[in-house]
Amino acid sequence: MSKMFPHLFAPGKIGTLTLKNRILKAPQSSGMSNMDGTVSERLVRYYRDQAAGGAGCIVVEYAYVDDIGAKSAHCHLGISSNEHIPGLAWLAENIREMGSVPAIQIEHCGRQKFLGTQPICAPSALPWPKLWDQYGVQAVPHVLTIEEIQDIVHAFGDSALRAKKAGFELVEIHGAHGYLLTNFFSPHTNHRTDLYGGSLENRMRIYVEIVRDVRKKVGPDFPVTIRLSGTDYEPDGFPIEDTIAMAKVLEREGIDAFHISGGDHHTMIHQVSPMAMSLCHNTWAAEAIKKEVSVPVIASGSITLPEYAEDIIASGKGDFVGLGRPLWADPEWPNKAAADHPEDIRPCIRCNEGCLERTFFNYKAITCAVNPVVSREGELKIAPAPVKKKVAVVGAGTAGMEAARVLALRGHDVTIYEEKDKKGGLLHEAAAPEFKADIRPFMQYQITALEKLGVPVVQKKATAADLEGYDAVVCATGSLPIIPHIPGVEKPIAVDCLSAINGAKPVGKKVVVIGGGLVGTETALDLAENGHSVTLVEMLPKIMKDVAVTDFLAYSERIAKTDMRILTETRLEEVLDNGARVSTKKGEETIEADTVILALGLKAEQGLYNELAAAGKEVYLVGDAVKAGKIFDAIHTAYRVGLRI
Repeated sequence: MSKMFPHLFAPGKIGTLTLKNRILKAPQSSGMSNMDGTVSERLVRYYRDQAAGGAGCIVVEYAYVDDIGAKSAHCHLGISSNEHIPGLAWLAENIREMGSVPAIQIEHCGRQKFLGTQPICAPSALPWPKLWDQYGVQAVPHVLTIEEIQDIVHAFGDSALRAKKAGFELVEIHGAHGYLLTNFFSPHTNHRTDLYGGSLENRMRIYVEIVRDVRKKVGPDFPVTIRLSGTDYEPDGFPIEDTIAMAKVLEREGIDAFHISGGDHHTMIHQVSPMAMSLCHNTWAAEAIKKEVSVPVIASGSITLPEYAEDIIASGKGDFVGLGRPLWADPEWPNKAAADHPEDIRPCIRCNEGCLERTFFNYKAITCAVNPVVSREGELKIAPAPVKKKVAVVGAGTAGMEAARVLALRGHDVTIYEEKDKKGGLLHEAAAPEFKADIRPFMQYQITALEKLGVPVVQKKATAADLEGYDAVVCATGSLPIIPHIPGVEKPIAVDCLSAINGAKPVGKKVVVIGGGLVGTETALDLAENGHSVTLVEMLPKIMKDVAVTDFLAYSERIAKTDMRILTETRLEEVLDNGARVSTKKGEETIEADTVILALGLKAEQGLYNELAAAGKEVYLVGDAVKAGKIFDAIHTAYRVGLRI
């Protein structure tokens, strides 16, 4: 039993099922099923790895319940026919073999159909805006008839029975996140006037009918849970009071636990929050529902660290926690927490770069910015190096620390050279704004991992001469700010973005930030929220071109609460003694300022690499030294180089 997290690792019951701890792997689409919805070997490897990490229950990703309109995307897991059962049985048994209880979520996508192909089924003919953006067609949903609704109800019941036959020990009904059931529940998407629309009783009717059909087919003792959004966060959607009222009804119908989340795919920042939003952001809804029902409540949503999970259970906000992205970042999260070593957990930073930007929105298998192994289980394993080498890593930023970690685990003799008196590189600047605080525990994880491995750090700017005695060198030399050839950039008023963020140079009250990409926008927002008068200048038609979708939405909300002035299609012409001269479509303008911050991007620093390569040295580039990028790029390039040497 964990001494640090005793409530989290106490056994808990859901219906007739006893779990060894209070952690469930929350269901998340992986994109690793076969095209026909059957289970792939890759999917089995992925879930075996997740189960081996120590969670009490693994809730397998949403599986579509019929072949007509329920399938949401390519490689979407299916449970719509008996042909799916053998593969699902294979999957369930592998989860069980690794010590976790196998469960599965069943679902109908409703109007949130990424395939963009008809039929798109919904209670009302209201298009999902995402499909318009994607396909350029107003993908109007087919309005379900009463008979078709009943077919879907029975499809859920039949799918639940298949789950039981396949060996799953719990089934979860997906009634959240803007999929079909919430299309009925929310006034935002349900404009019907028949017995499935209008009143709260009518809008929840399909939930009640599905629960009854599922319960009838799986029997009274088979655990059945349901995932609900506390609210869809739509202005004309459903409030928490409606969800509470429905939860009371569903409890009477035989639901064994409620899994509480929030939002839909239109309000995704409340469903899959970026780091610019608060942690544990839907726990309030779980707590509100728990006060009104007697069955267990599973809290979920950005519960990144075990101390947050422990507090939720200990304070009575929830009975269990559902962990999604945190178990992508580190499948061993439960085992490490149970062993009272939370410092060893590789924390999710909620960047959404791998799990959403490179997968969800591009329909590929999941990836993770901080864990290169997820979805590549069995392929990218850290194994002992066949030849042990003496390796120097130049730079202790994100990429350098990851390369050093992998190399040390493989048995190489590793030394880091870092000219600064602290490890972390640009992570310090990246984590400086309050709304990017998630990066801080990740940086500490990297530092702690190297300390535990005993990797020495030489505080010195390494030269080619320093590296002569090494068999191989990894250049994690990072990047430098781009300074444009514009009149006045040499003036004291002009400050590069890194110097402004880390405090190396003072920033005045009135500020002009040149560059509306990721770094420029974050810098401007941080200054504006801390009382500076900020003008953000961007030469493109809009800011945040290179920002993740969820960050874009979250930053937009925060920017709207400030007095920040934004000038697009505007170019810096000259830095003045008292501000900046810019050109707009309307002509030139002088903006008074105490500080002009240049956030025009970063360029890779490859000088040392080029010198070593020219001398015939075995040398590699990682991270920003390859190309200035994000944490995702730094970790993934470094991990792969670590496996190559």
